[in-house]
Formats: sequence, C-alpha cells, structure tokens
Amino acid sequence: MNHDSLIILSISNLLIPLASFLILLFFGKRLPRGGDFIATTLLFVVLASSLFVMFQKLVYYPGDIIQASFKWVSFGNVPFIGPLDIHLGIVLDNLSVIMLAVVAIVSSLVHLFSIGYMKDDVRYSRYFAFLGFFTFSMSVIVLTNNFFTMYVGWELVGISSYLLIGHWYEKKSASDAAIKAFIVNRVGDLGMFAGVMIIFFTFRTFSFDQIFTSIANGNIPMGSENWLTAAGILIFCGAIGKSAQFPLHVWLPDAMEGPTPVSALIHAATMVAAGVYLVARVFVMFTADALVFIAYIGAITAFISATIAIAQNDIKKVLAYSTISQLGYMIMGLGVGAYTAGFFHLTTHAMFKAGLFLGSGSVIHAMHHALHHKHDHHTDPQDIRNMGGLKAKMPITFWTFLIYTLAISGIPLTSGFLSKDSILAGTLAFGNLSGHYLIPVIGFLVAGLTAFYMFRLVIITFLGEHKDKERFELIHESPAVMTIPLIIFAVLSFFAFYSFNPIDAASGWIYKLLPRPESVVPQNLQAASTEIFNETVHHFHYTAMILSLVVAGLGILIAFMTYQWKKINADLMAEKFKPVYEFLLNKWYFDELYGKIFVAGTHALTRVLRWFDNNIVDGFVNNVGNWTVAFTLGYREQWKNKTLSGTVYLTFATIVSLLVTFFSISALWPETTSFINYLLAIITGIVAGSLTFFGFWSGTGGFDKYIVDGLVNGVAYFSGFIGLVLRKFQTGRIQTYLIFVMLGFIVLYFIFRFL
Repeated sequence: MNHDSLIILSISNLLIPLASFLILLFFGKRLPRGGDFIATTLLFVVLASSLFVMFQKLVYYPGDIIQASFKWVSFGNVPFIGPLDIHLGIVLDNLSVIMLAVVAIVSSLVHLFSIGYMKDDVRYSRYFAFLGFFTFSMSVIVLTNNFFTMYVGWELVGISSYLLIGHWYEKKSASDAAIKAFIVNRVGDLGMFAGVMIIFFTFRTFSFDQIFTSIANGNIPMGSENWLTAAGILIFCGAIGKSAQFPLHVWLPDAMEGPTPVSALIHAATMVAAGVYLVARVFVMFTADALVFIAYIGAITAFISATIAIAQNDIKKVLAYSTISQLGYMIMGLGVGAYTAGFFHLTTHAMFKAGLFLGSGSVIHAMHHALHHKHDHHTDPQDIRNMGGLKAKMPITFWTFLIYTLAISGIPLTSGFLSKDSILAGTLAFGNLSGHYLIPVIGFLVAGLTAFYMFRLVIITFLGEHKDKERFELIHESPAVMTIPLIIFAVLSFFAFYSFNPIDAASGWIYKLLPRPESVVPQNLQAASTEIFNETVHHFHYTAMILSLVVAGLGILIAFMTYQWKKINADLMAEKFKPVYEFLLNKWYFDELYGKIFVAGTHALTRVLRWFDNNIVDGFVNNVGNWTVAFTLGYREQWKNKTLSGTVYLTFATIVSLLVTFFSISALWPETTSFINYLLAIITGIVAGSLTFFGFWSGTGGFDKYIVDGLVNGVAYFSGFIGLVLRKFQTGRIQTYLIFVMLGFIVLYFIFRFL
C-alpha cells in the first residue's frame, strides 16, 4: 500500500467516528437499541483500519514521514506582514500512527463495555453519539501536521469532555464538574493560544515542519532565546490543562461524576494523554530551560496526586488521582529527556488504566445492582469501605483488576514495569547530567506510593469480608459485553506486546521505531544530546530497576500489613497523624484555596464591575438623559427629590454662572478709572451670571417662559398702560385738542430757544 492509500485510510479513520456522531445525533432515538450497534461496529472498523495503517507504516515505511497538505486560505499581501497563506494537512509518522491505534483500541472497547454499563440509560443514543464525537476530535489532534488544526481539535476535545462529564446533568454535582473541567481547561488553553500566536507571528505559518526548520536555521521568536523558551512553556500550558498537571489538576477528580466508561476513555487513556502527545509532538522546539520546567511540573504533579490517592475512599477518585500521578510521570519523563520512555508509558498506561476504570465500572455496576434490589438508595456504591470480598463473586473483574494493578505498580512481566523503569532510569540520568537529583527522588517515592495505594484499593475492594452479607449475595459478575474488554486490556498489559525482553524496554519495537528526535533549538539552548543521554540511561538501567522493585515491593508489603494482615492499624495511624490525614483527605485543600482566591476573587471582581456598570456606565448614560431634560425643564422640575445627580447638576450650574460673571466683568472692565463704568461692568456681569444660573434653574423652557415671553408680554402690558392713560385725554371736544396743540407749541418754543 502506497503513501496516498495510507493517507486516504487515515482520513476515513477520522471521518467514520464523525459519521457515527451525526447518525446517532439525528436518528439515534429512532434506531433499535438507540443505535449502539452502529456506533460500536463503526468504531471496530476504525480499530481494524488504524491497526492496519500502523502495521503498514511501521513495517514498510518506518523512516518516512507521510504528509498531505492543502492551502486552506490565502490572505494575499498583508500590510506589514507580506504574503500570507495558511496550509492545513495531516501527517503519518511513527508517533501519530501509534497514538491513532491507542485511541482506536481504547475507544472501541469502551463502546463495547458501554453497551452493558449504560443499558437503559435515559440518554443512551446521545451518549454513544458523543463518544463518536470525542473519538473524532481526538483523532484530529493525533493526525494534524500544524498548530491551527491542533488547537481546533484541542477545543473540540474540551467540548466533548464537557458533554460527557455532564451526561447526567440533572445531578448538580455532574453539571458543576462539567463546568469546572471546561473552565479550568480554558485557563491552560489560553496559555497555549498565546504560545501558538508567538510562533505564528514569528514564522507566518502553523506547519510543524516549517516552524522546526526555521528554528533550526537560527530564526527564533523576537530574535530572543528567552522568547523561544517562553513560547515553549506557553504551549506546554495547554498540556498542563488537558493533562491535569499542577496547578490545573483540580478538574480531573471531579470529572469522575460522568459515566465510568467516559472516565476510561477520556480521563485515563486519550484526552488527558493529549497533553503528553502535544509535548512529544513539539519536543524538538523545547529549550533546556523549558524542559526543566516541564520535568518539575510533572514531578510535582506525580507526588501531590499520589499522596492524595492514599487517603481517598471513592474507587474512581483513587483511580483519578492515580491517573494524574501517572500523567505527571509521563510529563516528567519527557521533561528529563526520556522522550521514548515518556511516550511508551502513555501507551502502556492507556491499556491498564482504561482497564482499571472499566474494572471499577464493573464493580460499581454490580454494587448498584445489589443496592437497587435491596431498595437501598443511601449507601454509596463507589465507596470502597462498603465493599470487600468481591473476589469470590466477580472473579474475572478481580483477576483482570489485579493484573492492571501489578502493571501500574511496575511489577516484572507487565508493560508498566518496562515503561516506568525506563522513565526512572531517565530521571537518574537527568539528575547525574544536570544536578537536579530531586526529580529522581520524587520519581522513586511516587513509585512506592503508587504500589501502596493501588494494593490498598485491591485489598479493601476484593479481599476480606463484605460489609453486608445480604447485599453480598446479590452481587454477581458483569455480563460478557463488559468482561471481554477487561480481558483484552489485561492481556495488553503484559510485556510481550511491547518487548520480548521482560526487563529491557529498549529492545522493544517502540524504542526502535520511536527514537528521541534531535533538538532544533540553538546549540547553547539544547539539553544533553541524545547520545550522551542514552549512554547515561544505559548506565543507570539496572540501578533504576532494582530501586523501583524495592520501593514497589515495600509499598505492596505495607499495604498488606495494614489492610490484609492488620499488623498496622490504619484508623489508629490516621488518628495519630490526624492533621496529615485531614490534609490528604481534603486534597491538600486546593479546592478550598482556589475557591477563596480565584472563585471568590472573581465574584468580588464581578460585584465591582456590576457597581461600575450600574453607577458609572449606566449612571452616565441615564444622567445624560436627565441633564438633557433638566436643560429643558430646569432643576426644580427634574430633581424635586434632591438626588445626588441633581446636586451635581446644581453645583455645575453654580460654577458655570460664576465663571460667566467673572469673564463678563473682565471683558467689560474699563481701562479708565470711572466709578460709573466700574459699577456698570459689575452690574452687567452679575446680571449675565444670574441669567445663566436662571437658565440652568428654569431650563430652556423656563428661560423662554420667563425671559422671552416675559419681555414680549411686558411690552404688551406697557402699551396697554399707555393706551389707558391716553384714553383720559380723549374727550371728543375740539377745544381740548386746541389747548394741547397750543401747549405743545409753547413747549417746543422754549426747547428750541434754549438749545
């Protein structure tokens, strides 16, 4: 099969889950069984196709990078930028085809498991539709060859997660968890967006290959080495959110409110692994400083989550914090330079962690069934303290769950032993080369904690005696549609699928086909070279293996001594170290801390903004209207209640009137000293100011009424008064008029005589 055929087949793998989503979304309720058989069949077709593509690529084209791109949009000649075209496409390299197969394996088996687990659900077809949409979104991330489509897939995965976590949205806890996951992920995505924009405005392209080539040629953001480091860390922020790394890890445990198969698909094997995949995809552009930052974030996350898992009693919460811790392991592995080991652990972890979640789903399903028959709606079916002795009733679930636990604990003959030891050897090599010995110390400590809390979970859930004998009799093994995926994941948790050497992952096919790529950043910014790092890892291989077995064995031993053999009283220890126990039980109080700082801070900010909007913005707009009315009707009509705005208006009127008075007097002030002129200037200024104040007080309507109309009416009244006076002299006698004429002549005579 040639390159083009593999591209076409990969595109079909991308579109088939989308078709499943659309079919079930529009026609699911009309189809038999909600169309679950269509969704599941299509996903198994995707599985077969993905495995075929991976086989063809890794066997026949192991060294080729198969790509297909097209021009999506052309902006022409953009001012200050120049010609700008955006190309999109897909890439088939060894990294993407392995990840595509991982997504297909987990998604198809989760579809199959969901047929039994979600039976009779109120939104059954919608659930399967959203599973298909998520698989499509995740495939977009895996197959893309550019940052643009990566970011689109990133956001689609976020929406898918929101929809599936909130599947039972009538439960407030589920809807709150969906919102929390969505918002917390947006914080990380904002950082990723900023990093992508820095890269785009530097290189004018989203293509991975073109960006890496430009960096290799010495072209770096803003011409600054610090900006290159910052861009890498900002892009990594997307992984901090999506892969639930410290400090954005708080959303993942709450996301367990969604259906358990969703936890297996999204929050264990695929979506949360997208951040690890992102780091692996752009690994070559990280500077040494950025990689140290990544390594410490992973180590801190792994440690915090492992300590919290010790004190949790909800079976899914234990697995949730275990997931966060193992994701921290992967990120830590990539950060220290153990590129292949980090991605290898992603692959192995996807299998046994998906199995662990589905196994917990099988237990919860059985517990819920028993509680339902007893009409017990108060007992929590997810609390491990209500379990015990389930090994006898659920043998398949128990043995598969035990295999997964051995794998995550890093016990020989399991895939987890190979991948975890590879990361630990990498941390020892990193510590030796860089002096950062705290990272391997944390790595080995977390390995011991993982073995302890996972065997604590197994012992309390499956061994010992059940807490309620009547309920115990009602518990039974899950149906075959649920146990078959458990068996498949258990088989995939053994070493032979990844390396025929049970103690050396480096001899396996993943190490041979997925070597660490060479960095493209300037030489002075690079971490230790691949050759030097690999030699150091080889030197510490057996040291890491022995130490990991010792700490894992110690963790398992303490778990059995505490919960099986009762040599250590867990309740007494919890009481003795109560502050520590409460601290871990309450998850380091991260939720409370974030609630006080960010949630309460956001609420306080919104209250300030609301006050500003209501009183300043709306106040300004409303008072512009009030003042406009006041200019028309006057103060005394508009603000009879003496509001604050009215007081401001009156103060403004007084100031303007005083200014008019002052400038009028200044303009009319005589140059010569004349008391009369001074007096006239002052009087005129006072009159002008008074008229101005009167205009504000009475408004334009009042000015028209009292001044303009007053003058007109005054003239009329004066004319009437003169008319009344003159009527007294209109006697109708000629003699009277002659006398007035004679008096007039006499007056005129004396006037002209003296002029």
